Amino acid sequence: MPVSAAGTSYTLSGAEGAPVMALIHGLGLTCDSTFKQIATVQAGRFRMLSYDLCGHGQTAKPDRLPSLTVLSEQLITLMDELAIAQAALVGFSLGGMINRRIAIDHPERVSALAILNSPHERGAEQQKLVEERARDTGAGGPAANLDVTLARWFTSGYRRNHPDKVAQIRDIVLANDPENYAAHRLVLAQGVVELIRPDPPINLPTLVMTCENDSGSTPAMTRAIAAEINEAEVHIVPSLQHLGLIEDPDTFFTPITEFLGRTVG
Repeated sequence: MPVSAAGTSYTLSGAEGAPVMALIHGLGLTCDSTFKQIATVQAGRFRMLSYDLCGHGQTAKPDRLPSLTVLSEQLITLMDELAIAQAALVGFSLGGMINRRIAIDHPERVSALAILNSPHERGAEQQKLVEERARDTGAGGPAANLDVTLARWFTSGYRRNHPDKVAQIRDIVLANDPENYAAHRLVLAQGVVELIRPDPPINLPTLVMTCENDSGSTPAMTRAIAAEINEAEVHIVPSLQHLGLIEDPDTFFTPITEFLGRTVG
């Protein structure tokens, strides 16, 4: 993968002049492990920009403490270097927080949003608990409670029937630098507070999705995100958990493809 002047590992493929779709992955993962199939399927209609977050995959660690602003500026800087004026931003989990931050700060750079399995307002008591848990488990690095995490990410049937694929995700998470992982985990925990009830509200074509059994990015959170964005659409994927996008990508590709076809393509 090429590396930008700022140290971001990325791929850019597809016909020049086609609308751009930028793919933003979640904590501890990489863009290829999260979006490989959608990048392949959509390459004929969109110019696909895939990249790894700061300190993930082959991307350099940030030179300052990560925050949603630091992570959103990473993508804006990459788009500037590649002369991309505007893109549809498809963000998963932490990526769905980053694309909201960009939509708030740089709406002119965004043609549409797809916010996938991303957290939102938790309430004061739960927010405090999530932040404390992030600090505690972050101190233990990516291996801390990883088996519990994988059980939350994948259904029991998928873990039983596809142990090799679950093992691949485990290895990707374990490959993370512990300090960088802990810092990004805290962004995932704390960052939702700055995204609640944006003023002015986001006014861009938006699709908000999650899975029925995603305990950290619940259907109620998804509906709350959509309620704060003008005319946002909601899609709840039955049965799956946090990594439903990896477990059964077609259930995500169809509504995303249909949505972007109406709003961008």
